[in-house]
Amino acid sequence: MAKLSRRDFALGVATLAAGPAGAADTIRSVPSLGALAAARGLTFGASIDATVLTDGRLAELYRHQTRIVTTDVALKFGSIRPQPTVADYSGGDALVAFAAGAGLAVRGHTLAWNAYQPDWVEKLSPREAAYWLDRHIAETVGRYAGRFHSWDVVNEPLWPDDGNPGGLRGGPWFRALGPDYIRRAFVAAHRADPKVRLVLNEASPEWKIAFGPTEAFKTGLLRLVDDLQHAGIRLDAVGLECHWFPDFVFARDGFSKLVRALASRKLEVYVTELDVNDLKMQGDDAERDRQVAARYAEIMAAALAEPAVTVIQTWQLSDGQSWLNGVASEYNTRRKPRPLPFDRAYAPKPAYHAMADAFLS
Repeated sequence: MAKLSRRDFALGVATLAAGPAGAADTIRSVPSLGALAAARGLTFGASIDATVLTDGRLAELYRHQTRIVTTDVALKFGSIRPQPTVADYSGGDALVAFAAGAGLAVRGHTLAWNAYQPDWVEKLSPREAAYWLDRHIAETVGRYAGRFHSWDVVNEPLWPDDGNPGGLRGGPWFRALGPDYIRRAFVAAHRADPKVRLVLNEASPEWKIAFGPTEAFKTGLLRLVDDLQHAGIRLDAVGLECHWFPDFVFARDGFSKLVRALASRKLEVYVTELDVNDLKMQGDDAERDRQVAARYAEIMAAALAEPAVTVIQTWQLSDGQSWLNGVASEYNTRRKPRPLPFDRAYAPKPAYHAMADAFLS
């Protein structure tokens, strides 16, 4: 495929830039990453939150740029069930309705996670935990059966520093049910929707980490995959989050070996939560944007070289919606993070061009 020049980007590509008049023209002034990815047989998207329901320009950005969206917090256990007497799907329903109207596929996130659970879940007995995990998955997956591309069934099951067997993360589901909560979650999800793709989503095995046991993540992930497959558990893909933190070093060889190891197990690989934390980067906005784009280019080149990678998603699409806005204070800075392809005004940044160039290479 011919590479687009910067002039092409500035003018837009006529067939991709066509769209509604007015403010949407600005949104559509650059090619769609979703279209560029589709031309290579890949699916590009981003996580999405309720802002898209009230901000027309952001909604248009998603319609133009993405082909798949992941529910950010709307379908997490605590969002739906802050109390055992509550089952509130209104946030998820609204996002799913938006996606359907925009022609976007949906990835559900997430059914079983040991972190950030309501206090009442932390207090469950083993019997109660089994009941609530089964019930939650049956009701949640069943509600959207036939409408989702995939579910992140178990999220971030590994945390070697917790000292548990297999490097598994501690938390309420693990504490009450042990490692079997993982198998149980996949079985329940498959039962509730036999056709939806089932994903194990994990953070950190794709990195060299200055402060942590990277190899333990890789070993633990592959062992967990093997255990599930040997037990006959349905597993379709592994999600690698690819959040880039200041202490992370990207090693392309290690990333490639991990993806190929998963591919050898007949699994697809999704890049599920890509962004670049720039809060410790030196320089003005332009310099930080340049550094962020360079990191996007590295990850994209590695991911696109692996046939097993079929989905690439950023965690949100524009800086204003990034989860890093909520943690900026931890870095003792008043600077606002700039981790994503589009800025707070929804204009494309160097990270966007890095992604587009990669899809076109």
